[in-house]
Amino acid sequence: MELQGKIALVTGAGSGIGKATALALAAEGAKVAALSRTESEVAKTRDEIAAAGGEAIALTADTSDEGQMRRAIDTLVSTFGGLDIVVANAGINGVWAPIDDLKPDEWDKTIAINLRGTYMTLHLTVPHLKSSGGGSIVVVSSINGTRTFTTPGATAYTATKAGQVAMVQQLALELGKHRIRVNAVCPGAIDTDIDENTSARHREETEIPVVWPDGEIPITGGKAGHSEDVAETILFLASDRARHITGTPVWVDGGQGLLR
Repeated sequence: MELQGKIALVTGAGSGIGKATALALAAEGAKVAALSRTESEVAKTRDEIAAAGGEAIALTADTSDEGQMRRAIDTLVSTFGGLDIVVANAGINGVWAPIDDLKPDEWDKTIAINLRGTYMTLHLTVPHLKSSGGGSIVVVSSINGTRTFTTPGATAYTATKAGQVAMVQQLALELGKHRIRVNAVCPGAIDTDIDENTSARHREETEIPVVWPDGEIPITGGKAGHSEDVAETILFLASDRARHITGTPVWVDGGQGLLR
């Protein structure tokens, strides 16, 4: 129960990495506020935590919407009394298309959810971390835009993921005096359902032909990682075991990014 007495917020907690992270933090004793824009999914996460003996609440909000997020954070603090850990995980792949085909509203939606959503999450939670005397922030970025740039048409997505790491490094210095650590995890291929929500057009116009060695992910013989692999890394960064780590991106990709 390494996180006994800690209070955590996890965005995008209805499925995938967010859900695995919420479950992992709760298993170590943290009270968890699981947030998602899909009420039915996040309610299941809350119920699974409760069934395992943990304590959690379900919050419904679009992380890019200031009003919804303010209400959600107010509910969190009034329920649990504070905040110690923030996991900014909510995000989308969005539309992947050639830059001259990518529509302005498609660009704006990806930027809004991935980058504005991260900003809004931190903007509204940092005051509570300061009040708690410190804490840990973990932003879920990607190998795309930080280690690799070969995903066809993913300009908006990679821009947001690079931007998240820049935010992490900037804020690690800004918030250090408040004893708030800020780090990023950068997953590679993970077996979540995010690809089902990806729209791709004219891939052939932007794809660069490359012949990979057998097994694009060296450590697993080509198999994608699991949400729990990322959640374990987030758990470490959220804990006091990572007390001297801040401003650091951690690639959780089984070596995938090194091949690209």
